[in-house]
Amino acid sequence: MAKTMSVQVKKCQLRNKPTFLGKVVTKLSYADKVTVEQEENSWVKVFHPQKKDGWVHVSALSEKEIILNPNSDDIQAAASSDEIALAGKGFNQQVEKKFKESNRNIDFAWVDRMEKMTVSQNDIQSFISKGGLEAGGGKS
Repeated sequence: MAKTMSVQVKKCQLRNKPTFLGKVVTKLSYADKVTVEQEENSWVKVFHPQKKDGWVHVSALSEKEIILNPNSDDIQAAASSDEIALAGKGFNQQVEKKFKESNRNIDFAWVDRMEKMTVSQNDIQSFISKGGLEAGGGKS
């Protein structure tokens, strides 16, 4: 029987190759369920029924079922608020506010700017090509 896993990060990029340099095929969201087709080093080839198949780094997946809106039968398997915060790399608004209050000497302006930056897939592929980069990163 095929193994089912859940996406445990806020946004997950499904790639055409098992590397962070692979082209993004589509994006998955927190709690999306995928079926494992193959494993290679730290990468998992998965299938998502409404999207496509592709490669995801194992750090973005969990064997635990994540249920966002549980009913009474699902409550034991449901994601806690702590797990949901971790899905966003551990920072929600409350955690960030508390961290900033206890670290007033740190300037977060550049972090805020970086969070708003985006780079298109075409620009990434151009950078990889012009830089002569080769796939193979992301291995643990």
